[in-house]
Amino acid sequence: MKVSGAAAILLALVPLGACYHATIETGLSPSTQVIEQTFASSWIYGLVPPKTVQTASQCPGGAARVETEHSFVNQLVGFLTLGIYTPMHITVTCAQSTGG
Repeated sequence: MKVSGAAAILLALVPLGACYHATIETGLSPSTQVIEQTFASSWIYGLVPPKTVQTASQCPGGAARVETEHSFVNQLVGFLTLGIYTPMHITVTCAQSTGG
């Protein structure tokens, strides 16, 4: 059974349409303060994760929500680098400070 070149290319591009997305909710009330990294550097298909997002100075009440995803552009970069460089988009929503 032969697979045509166009079908092979289409099959290789199908994963680019799907976006990985994970959300962690801490149960704290969210504030309007958001920390965002659109190209957090990850390597070798994510085996070497990006550096930890430093939130202590900007989120004194902690984090209410953390989202990580591979957007279409992030996946395209990963595809073009053969998975060596696989950036991800990280969004941290700070929790409301408990004045005290």
